[in-house]
Amino acid sequence: MKATLLSNPFTTVGEICEGFIYNELEAKGLYGWNGRLVIQPEYQRNYIYNDGKRDVAVVQSLLKGYPIGLLYFVKTADGHYEVLDGQQRITSLGRFVTDKLDILDARNLPRRFSSLESESRARLLATPLTVYVCEGEEAEIKEWFKTINIAGVPLVQQELRNAVYSGAFVTAAKAVFSNSGNSRMQKWKCYAKGNEKTTGNPRARPRLGLARRH
Repeated sequence: MKATLLSNPFTTVGEICEGFIYNELEAKGLYGWNGRLVIQPEYQRNYIYNDGKRDVAVVQSLLKGYPIGLLYFVKTADGHYEVLDGQQRITSLGRFVTDKLDILDARNLPRRFSSLESESRARLLATPLTVYVCEGEEAEIKEWFKTINIAGVPLVQQELRNAVYSGAFVTAAKAVFSNSGNSRMQKWKCYAKGNEKTTGNPRARPRLGLARRH
């Protein structure tokens, strides 16, 4: 697998969040970078930073001038990109830039992106991000995905299996088991306890579904 630093001369927050699309029902980022970036490909688990703490911390870090770490994209055969690592951070930024996330200012008052001073908005959008583009065989990409998720908020074994063995079956299963709007999910909830979006907390209640993504 080859990883190349993406620089032209930089990739900024504004560029990555351009055309950002967020699915409110399923709480996941879909597309960014003006449609060229798939934020949550099938091997990723659900967006778990929407707790008013981690999502806010990502935004406040950049507003203070702190780096938020490396991002890894996979270049696809059609010239588009998929997020390999950084889905949570990108979705948090996209939500803030599109006024779907509030942060607290120095007076502990909620502020949205559109309510910030013009200089603060411009500075945030112009913030450069360090992005590496990965290219290689599918097995190499998925092994790297497994490796980089050892640290941070780790994926549980089922999440790793969903990533490494993604394909037609897992995609079909996710369409049912990770979709709260699916009619079969609504019916089964009458007979089984659980949350199709439960995060990777081993003490959390049992899930109804198979899939979670990072």
